[in-house]
Parts: sequence; structure tokens; C-alpha cells
Amino acid sequence: MNEFLSFQIHGNADGGGDGLVGNLDALLSFLTGLLGQSAGDIFASLIPGIAAMDNIHPLLVHFPIAFLTGFVLIDIVGCFAKKSQWREFATGLLYLGTLTAVFTVIAGFVAAHSVSHGHNVHAIMERHEGFGVTILTLAAILSAWRWKAGSQLHGEMNIFYLVLSAVLGVCIALGADLGGLMVYQYGVAVQAMPKTITDAYEHHHHHHD
Repeated sequence: MNEFLSFQIHGNADGGGDGLVGNLDALLSFLTGLLGQSAGDIFASLIPGIAAMDNIHPLLVHFPIAFLTGFVLIDIVGCFAKKSQWREFATGLLYLGTLTAVFTVIAGFVAAHSVSHGHNVHAIMERHEGFGVTILTLAAILSAWRWKAGSQLHGEMNIFYLVLSAVLGVCIALGADLGGLMVYQYGVAVQAMPKTITDAYEHHHHHHD
């Protein structure tokens, strides 16, 4: 048994580093390699796709959209189906949605200043920003109200709350639509294919027709 343990720890007899020590050595050299890099380099080596983005707004934006849309739908259905636990679950989504909306809006403002865009896009971007701020404001109001009054509102206050939630849902749809329009119609923050590749592709296809 002892021979087996020493074999495991020190590697095999001919000095190969297969044992625990060899593995530790490999791990340590990997870690020192990582630590030798800056935080940005580490990030880039771990998540190259995200690191290549000029701004993280397109990455973050899915979270408040998902959380807040989920909140609106589940809260309204929960109210009419008289399922109090649904509305309590919706409360959690509302808080998460509001929190992630804060970071998304900040990243959006940073993006607006860092991403180059023409005059035709500028008007769309300003409307999109308006929706972003409106969504965050509504979500914050609904969150604060929920925090004070709890998830089980009644009567006219409840109706008003649900109407406000529905307005939030509409703003999310309109705001996201404008965001999509900027990316897919105008290619904002999308890196174009290098011209040589495009030309080679077209040349290749015309050549064979």
C-alpha cells in the first residue's frame, strides 16, 4: 500500500510527472500564467466573445427584459387566477428586474457615448434611451410600492398597480423593438465583415454561375 501511495505522489519510477506533484506543478504554472496577466487579459482568455464587445449593454439587456416581462405576466395572471403565491413569486422577479435594469441603463448610456452612429440612428437611440429610463422608473416605483404594501393589493389600488405593470410591459416591448432595430437594421455596434472576405465571397460565387 505504501509503495502505491509513494507512486501516486511522486509519479512513476522513470521520473515522469504524472503523479500528484506533476499535476500540482502543471496547475501552479497555469495559475502563475494567469496571474501574470492583467484582469482584462484573464477575462479575454476565459470569455473571448464578451471581451471583444465594445459595450456590455447588449449582454445585460436580456436580464431585465426577462425578469420584468415575467413579473408583469405572472402578476396579472396570478391576480385574476387568485393565486397569491404566484404574485409573491412575481415580486422576486420584479426586484431582480429592477436591479438588473439599473446596470443595463448605465451600460446603455456608456454605449451611447462609445458606439459610433449616424444621424439617422441618433433619433432612434434617443427614443430607446427614453424607454430605458421610463422602464427603470416604472420598475422602481412598482418595486417600492410592493416593498411597502406587500404582494397582495386589493381594490382600486390593485387595479391601478396592474395597469402600471401593463404599461411597463408595453414600454419593454417598444424599447426592445427600437434596440433591435438599431442593431439589425442599422448595424449599430456590429462589426462588419472585412471587405476582402466579402469581395472574395462574391467573386467566388459569380465565377461559378
